[in-house]
Amino acid sequence: MLKKLLSYFIPINIHQKKSEINKNLEVTWNNGQLVMDSKNTNYSYGSLQRILRKGLHYIGFERIRNFKTVLVLGVAGGSVIKTLVDEIKFKGAVTGVEIDPKTIELANKYFDLDKIPNLELVIDDAFEFVLKTREKYDLIIIDVFQDTVMPNFLFEEFFINRINFLLNVNGFILFNTMVLTDEHKQRNTAYRSKFNAHYSVRMYPKVEDHNELFTIKKLG
Repeated sequence: MLKKLLSYFIPINIHQKKSEINKNLEVTWNNGQLVMDSKNTNYSYGSLQRILRKGLHYIGFERIRNFKTVLVLGVAGGSVIKTLVDEIKFKGAVTGVEIDPKTIELANKYFDLDKIPNLELVIDDAFEFVLKTREKYDLIIIDVFQDTVMPNFLFEEFFINRINFLLNVNGFILFNTMVLTDEHKQRNTAYRSKFNAHYSVRMYPKVEDHNELFTIKKLG
């Protein structure tokens, strides 16, 4: 409790873990809240949870409650899953895919992710998982980063087409991106142009400064 109180004045680190994939992972009390960070950015809870909560709000909490299946690519500490289950009261099946087992260890230990009954966690590369899965989803959340770097495959046509195939009609994609350079802006503009008239695409720039969100609806 003392660390939590002190964190309103200065962040209090309580755990550090080296990771081959994310280099350095930290769990910290910050402004009375437990958060998970990489070296240069927030990975779960804190600003990231606010960003993805806004994206879910844009889609609509009531609409999401009526979905049956959600796929989360990039789990980290699981803050978006906690938002779905605790705040939105989503009762359907959630599949979370995370490439770094160290983040899942921390998520289970400090954020009780393994206590969520309707959650299946899969340790796998997001690209590999979407190639293998035979399931279809009502909501696909893409939040794949290594620190502040987004893998190139997320913006490639093959991956986009595969995600679109896995999405049910009237389902949504929520894609969190980071825009730090003019090149990133051009990349996102090119990404938006890859969706045809069968999709409704909305872009939300400057969410918490450097993040840009896409919500993409698959039309009937």
